[in-house]
Formats: sequence, structure tokens, C-alpha cells
Amino acid sequence: MNEARRLPARKGQSPAAEPEEDGIEQGKRLIRVADDKGLSLAQRIANQFYLLSWKTPIHGRRLKGKYPLKLLAVPDDAVPGDARAGAALRAGYLLFRGQKQIIASLDFARLDLPSPFADYLHSFRWLRDLAASASREQGAPIAESIMRKWLEAHAETPSEPAWRADNAGWRLLFWTAHAPLILSSSDLVYRSLVLNCIARTARHLDRSADKGPMGLPRLAAWGGILAAALLIPGGEARRVFGEAGMKRAIDSGFHGDGGIVSRSPLAQMEAVMLLTMVQAVYQVRRETPPPCIGDALARAVPALLGLAHGDGGLGNWQGAGAIAPDTVRAVVEASRVRARPLRQARDWGYQRIAAGATVVQVDAAPPPVAHLAAAGCASTGAIEISDGPQRLIVNCGGAALEGAWVPRDLAQGLRTTAAHSTLVLNDSNSTALQPDGTLGKGVTEVELTRQEMDNGSRIDISHDGYVRRLGYVHRRLLMVSGDGREVRGEDMLTPAERRRKPVRQPVQLRFHLAPGVEPTLTADSQGAVLRIDSGTMWQFRTGAGMLAVEEGLWVDGDGRPHPTRQLVVSAEALPGGSNIGWLFKRMG
Repeated sequence: MNEARRLPARKGQSPAAEPEEDGIEQGKRLIRVADDKGLSLAQRIANQFYLLSWKTPIHGRRLKGKYPLKLLAVPDDAVPGDARAGAALRAGYLLFRGQKQIIASLDFARLDLPSPFADYLHSFRWLRDLAASASREQGAPIAESIMRKWLEAHAETPSEPAWRADNAGWRLLFWTAHAPLILSSSDLVYRSLVLNCIARTARHLDRSADKGPMGLPRLAAWGGILAAALLIPGGEARRVFGEAGMKRAIDSGFHGDGGIVSRSPLAQMEAVMLLTMVQAVYQVRRETPPPCIGDALARAVPALLGLAHGDGGLGNWQGAGAIAPDTVRAVVEASRVRARPLRQARDWGYQRIAAGATVVQVDAAPPPVAHLAAAGCASTGAIEISDGPQRLIVNCGGAALEGAWVPRDLAQGLRTTAAHSTLVLNDSNSTALQPDGTLGKGVTEVELTRQEMDNGSRIDISHDGYVRRLGYVHRRLLMVSGDGREVRGEDMLTPAERRRKPVRQPVQLRFHLAPGVEPTLTADSQGAVLRIDSGTMWQFRTGAGMLAVEEGLWVDGDGRPHPTRQLVVSAEALPGGSNIGWLFKRMG
């Protein structure tokens, strides 16, 4: 079958294309919109005015309620927490990606922590971790002590990041799912403060949910509204309002194939987890969730599994680390969706080839829109390869996992094209990374053709990321044999039409090796033998340039870097065009 795709990469979901007789439309394009550097000036001004309004008495009056305060039920949280982080809480400190915060010295009013750690605290996600390693009797005093500190600083003073829409939404979901940990006290004044804050947070979200970025943040905000609507009295009107808002958030936050607009596997998994928690709220109240939630999960889970390697863990794409198989399995099982991995996420932008024990993943789209992905990467055309449970070729990953092990400067470096297994022209990024961390100009159009044949699969992908600056179109041809024992490729640089004639430029073709893969160069510097810890061996050969082995790193799902090696083919782009052929072949 011959499959060709070119789809618009827009801020939200693009309308589905009309298929031809074979179900595949010929000649569609993946196009990255030009206005993608963030929110418009008008949007930024509107948001600033809205934040300032939090400090007025009017906003405070809006947060007052009229119904008796109580929780009507406690939903189940089917996703297990991190037992290590829970054990740290019992030992007296919070642990997040290698960073520690002593609970006794925690001051929410002057919290001096990196943004991801602060979000972990304000979202109360740590309640799940505490529940994973402590009984109610053991965990309640710890949770209550942190809760009291948070209420003292933030219960009466809405401010960011504590009251940011996504943090507030997650907080409502975790507060209600783990209510026994925060509401076991016999102190009636404290209990009243907690319940009042739950109600105030819900009323705050009523006005702020749609002001969060599309994708996971907006989904979290509306998820919090639905949790409040079903779990505190007087929520009938809010439920109608929340279900309509959730449908809008799903429609704008997911592409038609189920992939999230930020293109991040980590955000995709979080979105599946979020929708599962919302479903649990309906289940505990014996209510039927709106169809949009079940439909979204039915599309999102196959898309998530499409980026799973042979070990069941996720690939290192768009800032995510290699999320562990157990974590992925737990989230998917909690969703109760049983589905096969999505082979072609055409709108989301990933292609998957599974042949024999080999899995090949391809980034076949422009980077995400800048303001929808703080850790978006210039990775168009990159690949990952696994052989059964062992990864062979990877990307560095981890740009979104800032913490003790991945400082901010390193996180920015992990977003570059050189941190991915693809071609790098003139040591530059296929999509520019701006000094402020946003994505700039680069890939706007991706051409993609896929063929399924009796003897294997073929993907032909090209992008214009180097056209404007250097005058070359990068085209990558991939062929995977039917038994998965050979992965052939060819990277071509051709002069772009209607552009100035390009000049000679240095080229590096990079293949980052997974941990446990040891390369040995051949005598002619045109190949290498790749020995995997499991005993399997692969051979790599290149048809041009000179091959060298350099140091590299790979970031796991906890945000911890591991030293690795990378194969680097050095060549030259010629004004008339040039190409580099290469081959990975399984030996034995």
C-alpha cells in the first residue's frame, strides 16, 4: 500500500482529510503555522489584566459559596505513586527528580524551587506518592502538616503558580482522590479550611479554566471543575458547564488521531491519566461520564502505545525521557482501554514500523507550536530503533525533565537537532531555538510518503528546515525489512527551488546509541559493530563520509542522564546535492 500524508500542524485539531479509495489521501502536507512564537500581544495583555484582578476584592467575593461544605465521595486513584518519593516524605523531606526539600523548613510564601518542583508541590501530586508508601494513619500527619503550610500561604491569596489553572485542576483531583490523607484530622477548624479551599478553587477555575494553554493544562483545569461538580454539593449547574468545557478542551487539545497538541509522550501519558481520574469521579458517584471522555481515551491510548518500544517504555521525544514500562503499563491499565499501538499518528506526527522484534519510530512532523510546548525539540526526521526489549538507537531526551540531574542549560541543549538521531547541517538546528527558549523559524513543511510492501516498509520524508538559511532540503529515506533484521536509510540534501545556490556545508549524521550498546569501529572507518548487553550484535555501515564514535547521554523517565556513545558520520553537502547511505543489520 502506498500512503502519503501532508497535514497542517495547527494550534488545535485539524479537520480530517477525505481519504481516497485505499483510505489514504495522496500528497497532504504537514505545515507548521507561522504565528507560533507564543501568545499574541493582546492575549498576553488580557492575561495580565486577569491576573491583576485576582488581587481585587471583587475576585475574593466571587470565591464565596453558599452550599454546605462536605465531600460526597472519594474517587479511586488507580495509578500507583512513586514509592521512593513516598518514603522520602516519611523521612521528612520532599524528593523530586533528585532535588530535596525539607518539610520542616518548607515556606510556601517564599518558595525558591525550580518551576517543575514547585508545580509538583502546588498540584499536590505528592499525595499519590505518599499513599504508595504509607497507610492512612502513617501518612495523614505528614500530609496535614504540608497542607497547613500551603493553606497559610495561599488559601486566601490567589497567585501564580499556586493558582494557575492547571495546578488548581490537578490539586482538586488529588485532594479529592486522597481526601483521607488531608481530612483525617479531628481539628474542625482545619477541616473547614480545607473544604472551603476546595470550593474556592472550583469557583476560581470556573473563570480561569479556558485561559490555560491548549492541551494538558486546559484539560487539567476542566478536570478539576468536573471533580468539584460531582463531589461537592450544589454542583448540578457546574457539571453541565464543566462537561461542555471538557469537550472543548478535548477537541482543541487532541488531534484527530488521539495525539496531544504538544506532541510530548509525557504529556500524552499525563492526559490519559487525567481523563482516567475524571472517569473515576463519575464512577464513584455512579454517574455516566460524557461520551467525549471515553472517546478521547479510546484515541489517546493507541497513540501513546505507538511510541512504546519493545520493552513497553516510551521513546525520548519532544523533551520526554524514556518513561519506564511499568509506568506506562499502569496508566494504560487504569484507563481500561485495550488497543494496539497506532502505526501512523498522521496528525500527531509520529510513524511506527514494527517488523519481527524490531521497532522503528520516526518524527515525521514539524515541532509543536511554541506556546503549547515549553520543551519542544528540533527533531524533525529523527528516528529511534529497538530490538525486542533492548533499545539500539535513541534520542537524548529529557529536555522537559529539569531538575537536579538536568539543569536548565543542559535541558536547552537536549532540545537541539544534534541531540537527536538525524542529520545536522552546518552544526545548526533544523528549527531555531530562541534565546528566550521558544522555538523560532525552521521546519514549516514536511513531505511524507509511506509504503507497505511484501518485503518490508518504506518511509520517505523531507522537510524545509534548512531551506531558508542554507538553501538545502533534507530528505530521509527509510526501509525496514519484513523480518526487521535490516534498517536501511539514505539522507539526501538537495538544492531548494527558487533559492540562491547553496554552498558547501559540513554535515554530521548522528545516531545516539542506547545505554548498554558498545560500538567497535571497523578498520576502514566506514562501519561499526554494535554489541548489546543482552548478547545481540548489530552491524552499522555508511556509504559516505568518515565514521567516528563520540560521547553522548540518554535521559531516563526519572530525569536522570546516563552516559552513552554516539555514531557520527562526517561528510559535506555539495551545491549540486549530496547523499549519505547507511545500514543497520542484525548479525546472527
